[in-house]
Amino acid sequence: MSADQRAAVAAEAERILAFFESKGAERVEVDILQPSAQLLDLYGEDIRSRAYITRDAARNEMVLRPDFTVPVANHHMSNRKGPARYAYSGPVFRKQEPGSDKANEYLQSGIEYFGASDRAAADAEIFLVFRELLAASEARVATGDLGILLAAVEGLSVSDRRKSTLLRHIWRPARFRRLVEEYSNAAKVSKRRHELLVDAGCGKDLHRLVAGAGPVIGVRTTKEVIDRIRALDLDSMEEPLSGKEVEGLRDLLRIKGPMSAIPARLRHLSRQLPGLGRAAECLEARIDALSELGCDPSGLPFEASYGRTTLEYYDGFVFGWFSNASGETIASGGRYDLINEVLGSGRKCPAIGGVVRPAVLISAGRRAE
Repeated sequence: MSADQRAAVAAEAERILAFFESKGAERVEVDILQPSAQLLDLYGEDIRSRAYITRDAARNEMVLRPDFTVPVANHHMSNRKGPARYAYSGPVFRKQEPGSDKANEYLQSGIEYFGASDRAAADAEIFLVFRELLAASEARVATGDLGILLAAVEGLSVSDRRKSTLLRHIWRPARFRRLVEEYSNAAKVSKRRHELLVDAGCGKDLHRLVAGAGPVIGVRTTKEVIDRIRALDLDSMEEPLSGKEVEGLRDLLRIKGPMSAIPARLRHLSRQLPGLGRAAECLEARIDALSELGCDPSGLPFEASYGRTTLEYYDGFVFGWFSNASGETIASGGRYDLINEVLGSGRKCPAIGGVVRPAVLISAGRRAE
């Protein structure tokens, strides 16, 4: 990037920041070096693998800021209790694949809204802040709601252990699909595994059995092997996921269309997936909030699977704008209530926000007047 291009991107970032401040946000700065121990767990697998990690004798393992949302959330949960809005801008850092032409350092500008008691109204307000900002850009919009799939899984007729596993892999579509397939079939095990499971179920000394199987080779400890045997034993006693629920999940992930049409489809599917009833109500409340603010939800494309390959801290409404020319993400955001409970040691705080990449916004161009 040339000096002139850098100057243009910096000026655009400042314009975006001023726009967010005009919407009631206070400017905040967070450190570029962040403690990695807790924050990386909140980002999820993709960002963990792309983070720049360094070690410090005084501060232990640190990470170059891969985004702003989690550090800003940590700032809020550590220093404030009431509602607050923050705006920020600065560089973020992410490793890229070998040969990729994507930048590993780039400017990110954003806004975060904490503590709004009316979640639907806050969702609508923040979404429309971004729509106003990007109104003249050559971009297409996408919306979704990860809370819908989370609710569907929570309502499945499987054990809490299996629900936890499915919930953990919602952001990994291929792995999630394999788990649903696995849980829908009765466990098929080899003769030797069956013998081990029988022994586990009979309460036999698994330490002795594992030791008798030969020397430990590889990275798994004896305890991890025994824990895995016991987990497989529990799996072997599970009733398979019903065909009705499996088909319901498949149908759910295929849902796309105008946002205004989605609640009726969710209610129809709730006969197979009971958890969807409440999800339909939440989506309907957001639709009403958007309508009250002058936005026609029938013009907003919605996909039930949208957002499943993005940051893993989102747990509700998600949105994004993409360049018509390159397909790159110009802006993205969503709701992330659950990570604040972790950062706040159990204290709940609803939150929604989003970010813009000024360089991509510039390259996307503006619509002709």
